[in-house]
Amino acid sequence: MDTNKMREQASNEFDAWLAGYEKDREANGWMPLEPFVRKHMRNAFVASREAVVVELPPKISAHNTTEGGFVRPEAEHYDEAIDDCREAIEAQGLKVEVKP
Repeated sequence: MDTNKMREQASNEFDAWLAGYEKDREANGWMPLEPFVRKHMRNAFVASREAVVVELPPKISAHNTTEGGFVRPEAEHYDEAIDDCREAIEAQGLKVEVKP
């Protein structure tokens, strides 16, 4: 996931949370948050999401081949699982790195 998309997703998640938070504040008779406070809260939340980097183990298929040069099925499945994990983590708006 590219950085701009990640920021947009984090900002949208924050806005959804903030709407509920401000509704609760209003229900308790509290003053609404000042716009600059909301802005700084959003920036802090987005920055915190950008700071999280999930490191996945390296893929193994290049090192697990048969004598004929074919990738072993278990190694291929392992690498596919790494790819699936990467997609799931990125779908949550986090960065992923795979060890070399």
